[in-house]
Formats: sequence, structure tokens, C-alpha cells
Amino acid sequence: MIRCPVCEQDSLSDFRVVKTQRYLRCSICEATVMDESCRLSPEQERNIYQLHNNDPLDPGYRNFLSKLTEPLLERLSPGARGLDFGCGPGPALAQMLEAEGMVVSLYDPYFYPSTDVLAQTYDFITCTEVAEHLYAPASVFRNLDGMLRPGGWLAVMTCFQTDDDRFDNWHYRRDPTHVVFYRESTFELLGNKFGWHLEIPGKDVALFRK
Repeated sequence: MIRCPVCEQDSLSDFRVVKTQRYLRCSICEATVMDESCRLSPEQERNIYQLHNNDPLDPGYRNFLSKLTEPLLERLSPGARGLDFGCGPGPALAQMLEAEGMVVSLYDPYFYPSTDVLAQTYDFITCTEVAEHLYAPASVFRNLDGMLRPGGWLAVMTCFQTDDDRFDNWHYRRDPTHVVFYRESTFELLGNKFGWHLEIPGKDVALFRK
């Protein structure tokens, strides 16, 4: 058995192979993980990220992000201080939250790489369309927990994996930068692992309160 990068148990075994890509399934947290040998190089990943159309002024993109911002804002106090973790080249989410009176710092390993912001603490952290890219999710979530103040919120948005029969042709799987896929049960286990209270306010959104 192979160590699961999500729940950190020796619980990964073969799930399926799609063309040249091998995927493993965790018997404990039910995450699906791409085999390490199938990952892209950092340069290949960056080239794909630069193609993403994350225009902060695009109404369609802002509507997409509102699935997370609206329930999160309902839970935040005015002037709350947060971190947009993995914000990408166009930090639309941060702009939307700042327009509502929040104070938001930015971090992205490719586009906003300063690690100074990772040495601070926050009332909330957003992780939007990021969790599926993480090679070591448990380690990242542990670090985010350390940056989150008691009572703070970690807001995650990623496509939940639900139907194994559709996995091969699932649009989310076809993005080669997506290396881990979560079910609602996966987030329930993560919440228990870190002592977070989990809420699922809508499709593909998980809100954790520390």
C-alpha cells in the first residue's frame, strides 16, 4: 500500500488507468490521486496556468467565484483579514472580498511567490480551484491551519468527485495539472483530522471553521 497524501495513511491502491495516466484510490478518505510518475514538470504546469482566463473584470468568472464568496462573507466580520492562497495571475477573488471591506493578502508559488505572507495569521483563508493541484494536501492544510486564527474560516472550492463511471471523461480529470480529487467524505475526514467544523453551503464548496 502507498501513503495517501490527503489523510497520510498507507491506504492507496490502484483505481484505474486512463490512457497513460494512472490513478490511485484511498480506502480511508476516498480521495483519488494521480500517480507521481504522471505529473507534469513545473515549467509545463506554469505554461498551462498562464493560459487560464481569470480576468477579474469578467462577469462570468466573478459569478463562478461567488459560489464561495457569498457564503464566506455571511460568516465574516467587517474588516476581517484574509489570505488568498494560490490566487493565480488574476486575483479576482481578493478584489471581490476587498470590495466588501475585507483585507486580503496574496500568495501563489508562480505569480505572487513572496513567503512573507505565510508567516502571518488570518481570520480567513481562501483556497479556490487550488486543492486539486496539491502534491501534498495534508502538509499544505496543516500549514494553513497554523496560519488560521481560532474561530477563523478556511474556504475551499474544488469540483467534488462523485461518479466513478464518468471519471475517465470528466472534464476536471482531463486537466493534466489536477492531481488529486476529493469527495465530500474526504473533506469530512480532513475536518476531523484537523479539528475543523465542516459546512457545505453549496456545490463544490467546503467551509471549515477552526
